[in-house]
Amino acid sequence: MPDSRTNLNPEPEHNSPYLTGVLLRYSTFGAAILLFLAGLLLVNWVLIIIGGLAVGLGIYDLLQSKHSILSNYPIAGHIRYVLEDFRPEIRQYLLEDDKEQVPFSRQQRALVYQRAKNVSDTNAFGTLDNLYAHGKEWFLQSAVSEPIKNKDFRIIVGGERCKQPHDMSVFNISAMSFGSLSANAIMALNQGAKMGGFTHDSGEGAISPYHRKFGGDLIWELGTGYFGCRDDNGNFDPLSFAEKAVDPQVKMIEIKLSQGAKPGQGGVLPAEKITPEIAETRQVPMGQDCVSPASHSAFSTPRELVVFLQQLRDLSGGKPVGFKLCIGQPWQFMAIVKAMIEADNYPDFIVIDGAEGGTGAAPVEFMDSVGMPLIDGFLFVHNTLVGAGIRNQIKLGVSGKIVSGFDIARLLALGADWCNSARGFMFAVGCIQSRSCHTNTCPTGVATQDPYRQKALDVPSKAERVASYHKNTLKSLASIVGAVGLQHPSQLQPYHIARRLDDGQIKLLSKFFYFTDKGALLDHNARSEVFNQMWVMADSSSFLANNDALIAYNKDSRDIGKETGAPTEKTVGEVDVNIDGGKMIGNVNNTVRDFIPPTV
Repeated sequence: MPDSRTNLNPEPEHNSPYLTGVLLRYSTFGAAILLFLAGLLLVNWVLIIIGGLAVGLGIYDLLQSKHSILSNYPIAGHIRYVLEDFRPEIRQYLLEDDKEQVPFSRQQRALVYQRAKNVSDTNAFGTLDNLYAHGKEWFLQSAVSEPIKNKDFRIIVGGERCKQPHDMSVFNISAMSFGSLSANAIMALNQGAKMGGFTHDSGEGAISPYHRKFGGDLIWELGTGYFGCRDDNGNFDPLSFAEKAVDPQVKMIEIKLSQGAKPGQGGVLPAEKITPEIAETRQVPMGQDCVSPASHSAFSTPRELVVFLQQLRDLSGGKPVGFKLCIGQPWQFMAIVKAMIEADNYPDFIVIDGAEGGTGAAPVEFMDSVGMPLIDGFLFVHNTLVGAGIRNQIKLGVSGKIVSGFDIARLLALGADWCNSARGFMFAVGCIQSRSCHTNTCPTGVATQDPYRQKALDVPSKAERVASYHKNTLKSLASIVGAVGLQHPSQLQPYHIARRLDDGQIKLLSKFFYFTDKGALLDHNARSEVFNQMWVMADSSSFLANNDALIAYNKDSRDIGKETGAPTEKTVGEVDVNIDGGKMIGNVNNTVRDFIPPTV
């Protein structure tokens, strides 16, 4: 360890350490004075102006008291702030590795840019991945693989109580609000969705005129602020909602319970980003932060949530209604499931948002340390619905760092019905990951309300890129599905993907992840005891845990080695997995997902 860290009274290395330090600290300021004096002596106006401005800046730095660095290092201290402002760009273009994700790697962004621009996305000279690294995953191709002609993979969302089911793509635009994104970005996304035949989630900031301009299919997201359908006190206004929800452009209604970027906190749109248009669209006042509360006022229990879902379905004319959440306390979601079963009334869909999501800004602690990651959250929701015997009643969407065909295929293999992407489509309209979304200074005009900055985003050309990115990503998905020997991504199963463990062994995802048995939760017979315990804790009348019920369950339960009931070749008869060159144990993820066959 250096002597300077252990010796409390070190001897100075120089005879005049203080004088030397002063000279070093003020050397840049001194150089500016010399430059100014040289300009005066030589009567050189260029030197006079440059030196004078530098001297003035140095004097200001010495007089100000806000920044100690500038006081100690006048003029030179500004270099630190310049480098700090451009740190993301310097890191992206000069320092980071092609595979380093912060939060998206250069290779991931390049893939989106290439597909959006309709240029080749192939690479040469082999993979950059370490194929022997812990966690590496890959699809197992089939000996009977063949190309798929129809690449427009679609599903139908809508349950028994839904009168207007929605035919939608398996890859859609995730929730991003007007206000967080610029008007031009919203128009480009919606026009691209219209061109490509996929669906655009409005985000909780309400449906703006820019969402409506090109007529692309919309999912209207209702957050805790009920923007676009709220009264003067910020509560839900049924009449205002009904008036807007019956619009034919609105295809589905989504209640946002929580979001991946900051689950449990609500949201904030800074006052400096609120324009008169945003204020009118959201029905909020100008000049103050637009705050979404942390929780809803329209319901306070799981049972009331189920009633609210049906109310929205009725007010919208029978359109698909569901909710989005980032999983937090597991028994709370199970309480909602119990309330659904009691009422025999189910949402048409649920979207699981991973904690790795987030297109805007959030506190670091919430981004890093609150909320469940996507895979864990999705599998919990999926297994709960399977264990409750109602998985076939509800479609499941997922969102969270999904940008490639592999990302989509992997999640569909685990049991999802469709995938959403937010940042992927932001890249398609020009985002460069400058990470300045919350500052209103986005350099590409994507996440800003500055009229001059967003003017640089050309709507027609960016809309083409949005549509191309979607089309080419589905082509990539089709290539994977065909290579596995299937005809539609809904046929993908967890055993089609292998994963390397930290000890070098390889496991299929069907063995790596836990998949519950159909109806197992109803009689507390799940193979994972923690699922039984959380199910017992869930109370349909409250979001609070029923700890008394858990204590009673633990007292009465016995570890008797529950039967697994895992499906095998002999027990799969009821589900036709179609031609599958890698068929092993049938429908592992316990989903029966009807898909729209290709038109001849």
